[in-house]
Amino acid sequence: MFTRKPTLRFIYFLLTLVLVLSFNVVTEGSEAVLDDKEDDDLEALLAVDEEVEQEAEGGGVKLSEAEVLTKAQRIVLELNNHNTERVFDGNEYVLVLGYAPWCPRSAELMPHFAEAATSLKELGTPLLMAKLDADRYPKSASILGVKGYPTLLLFVNGTSQAYSGGFTADDIVLWARKKTGTPVIRISSVTAAEEFLKKYHTFVIGWFDKFEGPDYEEFVSAAKSDNETQFVEVNKLELAQVLYPDIKPTDRFVGIVKSEPERYTAYDGAFAMNKILEFLDYNKFPLVTKLTEMNSVRVYSSPIKLQVLVFADMDDFNNLLDPLQNVARSFKSKIMFIHVDINDENLAKPFLTLFGFEESKNTVVAAFGNGMSSKYLLESKPTQSNIEEFCNNLVQGSLSPYFKSQPIPDNTEASVHVIVGKTFDDEILSSKKDVLLEVFTPWCINCEATSKQVEKLAKHYKGSTNLIFARIDASANEHPKLQVNDYPTLLLYRTNDKTNPIKLSTKSSLKELAASINKLLKVKNQVVKDEL
Repeated sequence: MFTRKPTLRFIYFLLTLVLVLSFNVVTEGSEAVLDDKEDDDLEALLAVDEEVEQEAEGGGVKLSEAEVLTKAQRIVLELNNHNTERVFDGNEYVLVLGYAPWCPRSAELMPHFAEAATSLKELGTPLLMAKLDADRYPKSASILGVKGYPTLLLFVNGTSQAYSGGFTADDIVLWARKKTGTPVIRISSVTAAEEFLKKYHTFVIGWFDKFEGPDYEEFVSAAKSDNETQFVEVNKLELAQVLYPDIKPTDRFVGIVKSEPERYTAYDGAFAMNKILEFLDYNKFPLVTKLTEMNSVRVYSSPIKLQVLVFADMDDFNNLLDPLQNVARSFKSKIMFIHVDINDENLAKPFLTLFGFEESKNTVVAAFGNGMSSKYLLESKPTQSNIEEFCNNLVQGSLSPYFKSQPIPDNTEASVHVIVGKTFDDEILSSKKDVLLEVFTPWCINCEATSKQVEKLAKHYKGSTNLIFARIDASANEHPKLQVNDYPTLLLYRTNDKTNPIKLSTKSSLKELAASINKLLKVKNQVVKDEL
């Protein structure tokens, strides 16, 4: 059985897939027969609404944080096999959270969902928030289309659509409002503008002399299509300047505001939905983005294909942040700068393994390009000037790709030479001798048997002065001319044609391998001994 080596592109895809699927763990099992208890559904929900409103008016006793969360969770309607049909018949918009009590991701998302329900109620959104214990009620889960935990689905007049927003309370509120008729917040007073700034730190502002016309309609269409960023609109200069102080008098304007040094960016393209969305894609992230499990999918899907990743603990990163932002400002829209906490094994280790630094705790600056098909490493000290030069070369395409290599070994007394990435050229491609190379990995289940065969062959050909036996650990060493995906692999590099190695069967016996070597290398007077 062969073991296939994961390629760089596949590892990147797999990492992204794992992070996405962590929110949708599909479960299987037979439908259990349970005694369903009728909930006090809509009536109970209305009672909780009234109670919360009274407390908000100051008439109730101040609640603890835990009590507030409990109240918020009670605002969310609990679905079961009895009330599900009535709920969907009586409500135009229903956002459903399908969960399982034992699912850790469900437990993580539940308080955000409850908090979002409270905020949406206060905003008067025509949306019912409901949750379904899909483990307890598999029949209802099947009807609604809940296939994993947790699952978020929006039902509009009974027809479902998948949730495509973020997973914080603010993300859920933003997505839900856009899908239920409020894609853009309109601000009509300075007080409202100031209150808006207290709540929203990243947003797109649109200033139009009149809220009508083709340019305005394209702006609103962009707001409806985007699922992650709040859009706001004004039609007075004094209101626009509260939100975007540098704005100049005009009849139309679009810009993005972020809570970071690069706070304001004006849009100067055509007023077309796709162009506005493209502008947002290139400018919505901060100068340096901190990678988290919550934002990883958005980061990986960025249209900026050149990415510089800084792996560092928080203290080292904070010391590097100012110079890094200075560099990032120079390469805005060309390179995406990402910080990954080097102590976060789930996020950092898969990347660091690609560079052979999986155990490192020192700051590592690396880069990926061409859709993750190439990787690069800053091998000098991460100073501002060194990072800037590294980025310049990355943009210009003059960086040499990085290939992993173990330290150069001493092969003086070795019957089977150990090859590493740094010695592959000299000892294989430039060698004046024939080389039989064994390519293996430590995790390959069949490699040990092949290694023993190679060692026996090396002893058999010990008297040969023109044939070298060697091996390379492909998990720790790379070379552009070594493109092997199956392990173990035996490659015979002949002196007269090093660019086209011949692949030998690892399923062959020792005698068969020796016979193949003799034939391919035209070895004379070499007896294939019976003990082989």
